[in-house]
Amino acid sequence: MNANSLIILDFETTGLSPDNGDRAIEIGAVKLENGVVTEQFQELMNPGRRVSYFIEDYTGITNGMLSTAAPCSEVMERFAHFIEGYNLVAHNASFDKRFLDSELERISHGYDGEFTCSLLVSRRLNQAAPNHKLGTLVNYKGISANGNFHRALYDSQMTAKLWLSMLDDIKQRAGINEVPFALVQKLAKTSKANVGKLLANYREKVAS
Repeated sequence: MNANSLIILDFETTGLSPDNGDRAIEIGAVKLENGVVTEQFQELMNPGRRVSYFIEDYTGITNGMLSTAAPCSEVMERFAHFIEGYNLVAHNASFDKRFLDSELERISHGYDGEFTCSLLVSRRLNQAAPNHKLGTLVNYKGISANGNFHRALYDSQMTAKLWLSMLDDIKQRAGINEVPFALVQKLAKTSKANVGKLLANYREKVAS
């Protein structure tokens, strides 16, 4: 499966860890088909309790907004259908995967796609970047941006643009026309020092 046909997602949450009882309050996602955004998903969800002032200020999502939102279970049921059959990407995927797994487990639902992390891929490809926060990388790569970070759909849209830019970098450095998802997964786990060797070996493999 190619790395330009998948779903890029982002959660906004009540805190840092579902293990501490934190819940999702918004999910946003974009579906890429051959490098083109074909569908989007965005919903607020009511976690069943108030969120802190810090989270309201950080995300712009208020308790008033959440009071009229559907409960997490209903939203996640819809989202489970949206991601069915697709591989998944998130920026700092370990965070988003924990919340995806936790919220889907609550409704006894799984998913069949595999995950990889755009932040880890960026650390390998953009080694001169000042840091690997999404906003920093959008500026570093010269990607046009005109919205508010820390809202789930906008962060997904910006991650999608970053992702496609990084796929172009991989194509150029490896001398290939298509980037398999498995290659990006491998790249995310490769040491920074061995990135050039990995891509050179893949170039030789494709050419042979």
